[in-house]
Amino acid sequence: MSEILRVEHLMKVYGNGVMANKDINFSAKKGEIHAICGENGAGKSTLMKMLYGIEQPSEGSIYVKGEKVNLTSSAKAIEHSIGMVHQHFMLVPSLTVAENVVLGVEPKRGIRFDAKKAIQMTEEIAQKCNLPVPAQEKVENISVGLKQRVEIIKALLKGAEILILDEPTTVLTPQETEELFVELKHLRDQGHTILFISHKLYEVKKLCDRVTVMRAGRMIATRNIADVTEADISRMMVGRDVVEVIEKEKAKPGAVVLKVRGATCQNDTGRKLLDNVTLNVKKGEILGLAGVEGNGQHDILEAIAGVEKLTAGTIELNGKDITNHSIREIRDAGISHIPEDRMAEGTAKKLSIANNILAGSHRSSRFTGKVLFKMKAIREEADTLIKQYQVKCSGREQEIGMLSGGNIQKVVVAREFSVEPEVILVDQPTRGIDIGAATFIRNRLVQLRDEGKAILVNSADLNEVLGLSDSLAVFHNGRITGYFEDSSTLTEEELGLYMLGVKEQPAHEIEGKFHE
Repeated sequence: MSEILRVEHLMKVYGNGVMANKDINFSAKKGEIHAICGENGAGKSTLMKMLYGIEQPSEGSIYVKGEKVNLTSSAKAIEHSIGMVHQHFMLVPSLTVAENVVLGVEPKRGIRFDAKKAIQMTEEIAQKCNLPVPAQEKVENISVGLKQRVEIIKALLKGAEILILDEPTTVLTPQETEELFVELKHLRDQGHTILFISHKLYEVKKLCDRVTVMRAGRMIATRNIADVTEADISRMMVGRDVVEVIEKEKAKPGAVVLKVRGATCQNDTGRKLLDNVTLNVKKGEILGLAGVEGNGQHDILEAIAGVEKLTAGTIELNGKDITNHSIREIRDAGISHIPEDRMAEGTAKKLSIANNILAGSHRSSRFTGKVLFKMKAIREEADTLIKQYQVKCSGREQEIGMLSGGNIQKVVVAREFSVEPEVILVDQPTRGIDIGAATFIRNRLVQLRDEGKAILVNSADLNEVLGLSDSLAVFHNGRITGYFEDSSTLTEEELGLYMLGVKEQPAHEIEGKFHE
């Protein structure tokens, strides 16, 4: 296979002096699936941003098909046959599949948009690349797996020969992941080059031809996938052996702490987000929530935390009704919440680590005197939590927005775990973070369970949710369609069938388990 992409001595230094990439030398071949692995903060995202023209290198060169290129924008990257599918899709829900596919290259009949031509263009490339999509359906009505397929088709239509995929399986069921892998192998066999960014090493082993490992902004090694194990890749990523298996004793659940009965709510358009949801969470138990994104598992956490308001139903904490109470009231009652979006909802990115890690605790007598804050106590607590949760930073006063995603998540986790809550709501605890940080957070959740905390976890990583959970509830169309008191009896494949709505337990049977 001939070389299609090469970078030489690439370096990126940001204005604040942070060096994200150091002397990167890397190449990819035409017609291969090439994995890029590394911890959060290793420099993967910065490298991909430079390859897609979002960031420009401070030093070094990028070559495409042997030609030195200057990728000053994503449009320039596309001109040089580089496309990217982001972790969070860039689609317009109210437009059709075809309208989304041709955005930026709209066909015209005279001065008007040619809808028929757009459909034709979409269907032609979908057929050529074996990526079938409903061209005339609105994006808001199609599955997550199809949305991702639309993103890929968008890039291919614009001539992408090199396709960057950023954590593409994060939101997919096992069945959708399998379909994606078949599609990617087909594209590879057609001569496309795929850069596959992932923390799921078993997927890297299953799908990819080669793997490049990054650590601390540098390239560590590139290996043929057949020559390395998952443990080898992990060791190169973190510089030590990491155990991914979630080790825990069998739970010893106590009394019910949190009761949800008939929870129902809807969005602004009137679509039901939750439809008569009933569940219990016990002391010393991790109740896992699983489902394809947008089916209610995220919304029940938001409703309990006070972010979303119920139109019907009740939520009780230790027998006290907290339905539709304010976020502050619910937090003061003893419920912590780690939100799905750590940047938009979990942190104030322009503030320091110290301000973020102690947010919400400032009212505590430990940190507040009669008039002024106890600054010495605040500084000491911030330093303690940074050390305890292994946050990689220059110090407590560093702006949190300058940290990697994994380290931002550690700050959020440290804040929410340190206030001694009775109930902990955790939404996507390790999404987009590296194996080392993920292991740390998972182990801490198990420790808190063993200390008697009641924990509710929503995760799109099925291996994670099955490994963490003692019991598990599956959501589909805003309802619980399956409840398993012992989640260890479930396989990922069976769970996927419940998530897709192929299998379902009777509603009375599920409710009966929570009313026992």
